[in-house]
Amino acid sequence: MTSRPAPVEAWHRVAASRDPAGLDELLADDVVFRSPAVHTPQEGKAVTTAYLAAAMVVLGPGLRYVDEWYAEGSAVLEFESVVDGLTVHGVDMLRWGDDGRLTSFTVMVRPMKGLHALVAAMGAELTR
Repeated sequence: MTSRPAPVEAWHRVAASRDPAGLDELLADDVVFRSPAVHTPQEGKAVTTAYLAAAMVVLGPGLRYVDEWYAEGSAVLEFESVVDGLTVHGVDMLRWGDDGRLTSFTVMVRPMKGLHALVAAMGAELTR
């Protein structure tokens, strides 16, 4: 698959706008969010929206996607950003259903210092 799948295109539009309103159409009601900061999967559109909205603020204007890989119904998006002066490097792993809505959103981040900075910043943003 060489062309960017529609759900990935939609995610890029939402991420670039940093407006979580676009998540309502993009996320399935039963979407599962997996975070490097939380051991258990977070289930449902409301909690996934909260995490992704916080990530848009924390990763903000410095977020840039540097590579992408696609398969049928899934994609891996490699990104970089700066959090609290530390470069973070990670991947977003997306899965979607036949309707094009995301059913799974998994985030992995490195290095450890960057992850710690991200966890602290996300915690502060989520408690606002």
